[in-house]
Amino acid sequence: MNDSLILEVADFEHDVLTGIYSEETGKPQPLRFTIQVRMRPLPAYDADTSLDDSKNYMDLKFAASDALPEGVHFKLIEAVADHVCETLFLQDRRVEAVTVKIVKLAIAEAGEKIGITLHRERRE
Repeated sequence: MNDSLILEVADFEHDVLTGIYSEETGKPQPLRFTIQVRMRPLPAYDADTSLDDSKNYMDLKFAASDALPEGVHFKLIEAVADHVCETLFLQDRRVEAVTVKIVKLAIAEAGEKIGITLHRERRE
């Protein structure tokens, strides 16, 4: 089995224009993101290993916030997750796979977590 490095940002909340119902359109909805990125690790990490030899965690948050096109309404959260995946693949050739979990916070009635998980492998 090959070694892998998983970077994760969990439970990051950001408002996104999404939804198909009339009460959802025109205003952002709060979404909770958990994003995992799989990369091939170095053979070893020393105490002075540079950040350039890994990936900045803030890139994962950026993909689920500032990298989403402003003013675009995503009908499905699957499309939001797909955009996050593509952003991370474009940012860094070392990213081998991305998993995005999105929970729609506005539709929970009793604290349940309603949402999707999309996993993409690099296709090239």
